[in-house]
Amino acid sequence: MTARPAPPHGLMAAGPVPMPEALHRLRSPVLLGKAAVVLLGGVIATDVLALVTGMNLRSEFAGLGETGLFDPAPADRAEILYGMAGSLQLLAMLATAVVFIIWFHRVRINAEVFDAGLQPMRPGWAIGGWFVPVANFWLPRRVAAGVWTASAQTNPDGGWRTVSMAPLDLWWTLWVVSTLFTWSASKIYDQAELSEVAGAVTLVMAADGLDIVAAVLAILFVRKLTRMQGERAALGTTPLSVPSPTGQAPV
Repeated sequence: MTARPAPPHGLMAAGPVPMPEALHRLRSPVLLGKAAVVLLGGVIATDVLALVTGMNLRSEFAGLGETGLFDPAPADRAEILYGMAGSLQLLAMLATAVVFIIWFHRVRINAEVFDAGLQPMRPGWAIGGWFVPVANFWLPRRVAAGVWTASAQTNPDGGWRTVSMAPLDLWWTLWVVSTLFTWSASKIYDQAELSEVAGAVTLVMAADGLDIVAAVLAILFVRKLTRMQGERAALGTTPLSVPSPTGQAPV
């Protein structure tokens, strides 16, 4: 009796393993998932820094126009600090986007092994979908839905287990809202007159708060889907799209 090939590190749990002919196509998303989570934590940290510096800037411009006294030096310093925080936000966002998309493509490739029939779009869209103007507000969501469904663990007896898409839906909704709100608030801030700076900063701070919530939900999504793929891989490569004996479709 020959030994089975060792599963990819970090992907498999105890239980049946995928068939040898498909095993080589699976790649563990665990390390990429952990890196994405860490970087998302960095996004949250830079958002918090932006909130702190934003409060400082807003306090310098609050009440402007109600009094003739205005010292530009502290306001200039506050604006410089706020700009630096914004630069850190951009760097954290770019680094996170790169790693997140690589992780997203990895889990999409694994989903192809689990059940290609459940995938509405080809694997390349896990990357390209993010770069299509306007359409990038729903194309990655379509890809993610297919990956989520294919990665859902079946019960040990072969029955279907319902896995709520709430983590995916909540993250995606907040990400879209946060992205659009941040874009609008940034435009208002860039075009604000001196007397309008305090109000514009308040809007940008609200956008930063939304971004924090979206980042937290993204962390939950990454961790949940990564864990689901490990559980699904442990059950083998039987397609989930095959109707169950009870006639219930997979979710």
